[in-house]
Amino acid sequence: MNPSVSETPFGTLSDGRPITEFCLDNGAGMVLRVLDYGCIIRRWMLATPDAYKVDLVLGFDTGEEYERDTSYMGALVGRFANRIAGGQFELDGKTFQLGQNEGPHHLHGGEAGFHKQMWQASASVEDDRARLNLYRLSPAGEEGYPGSLLVMVTYELLAFGALRCLYQAVSDQATLFNISQHSYFNLAGTGKVLDHELYIDAENYLPVRDDLIPVGGVAPVAGGPFDFRQPRSIRDRLLVDDAQLKLAGGFDHNFVLDGIPGPQAVLAAPESGRRLEIYTDCPGLQFYSGQYMDRPHAGLCLEPQQFPDAPNHASFPMLICRPGEPCSMSTLYVVSQGGRRGPGD
Repeated sequence: MNPSVSETPFGTLSDGRPITEFCLDNGAGMVLRVLDYGCIIRRWMLATPDAYKVDLVLGFDTGEEYERDTSYMGALVGRFANRIAGGQFELDGKTFQLGQNEGPHHLHGGEAGFHKQMWQASASVEDDRARLNLYRLSPAGEEGYPGSLLVMVTYELLAFGALRCLYQAVSDQATLFNISQHSYFNLAGTGKVLDHELYIDAENYLPVRDDLIPVGGVAPVAGGPFDFRQPRSIRDRLLVDDAQLKLAGGFDHNFVLDGIPGPQAVLAAPESGRRLEIYTDCPGLQFYSGQYMDRPHAGLCLEPQQFPDAPNHASFPMLICRPGEPCSMSTLYVVSQGGRRGPGD
């Protein structure tokens, strides 16, 4: 079969606006279902050797559930993924106050962030991929951000079993740019992810305060529960008596990636041999172990991104989108099944 793209209605928002679901099929047993509301990845289906289809991500069945959702299920988060302390930052000598939607702090672009917006969509097919482009103009002042930011999100489902996510933007004024995909992964398709094994190519992570804002600076992973330089069971890591884990109730920390060539992270479900490799040009990876979900640990998040609270830490890398200087971020997710290989194996 060849790659294909189709679309179907997916209910409406409370104000009557229709939601469309796009089905990207790579022609080789992999299907991605994406909504034009929040650029949400609702399903990522994989055909297994025994003809059973497993869904690699968690999702809802109705638009109403997504509209009510506060867990960012499968959504695109931005303009700034993760947290900004006090919702405040300074840029080029000016102070900006953002929406405060996690206590006094700003989280994932605010209540009306990219995850709660309708996007324009355009689908296409090439010989080896199904592609969906989603566009939106985020107006100046939205959630307090400076500048009008034109964003294009591209999801490409490739024939060899991979998903490529590309985020591009241009702005008419200097502004923050930090977009991430917030899917909850469960490679078994059911149950909990505690027996999944995780590898992260990072020698350091960012310690946090009790409100999950980075304290500033980095800490080595060696000798503690944050050391995923060899594949480690999520369950085993969570059992370690560690002050940072207690602060977050589990993992909700950013890892300092060691960079190209990657993979920067590998998630594996040992019983099935199913694996997810992540390649990204982002400097950080947020690992959230799903402890505060309605069904704790039903899924976990691996979010390639810039560092949290970067505008308030001079030592943290930060991506600024300026007039005449297009900016971009990209991540490649590669799925395989039926055997173990790669870093640490």
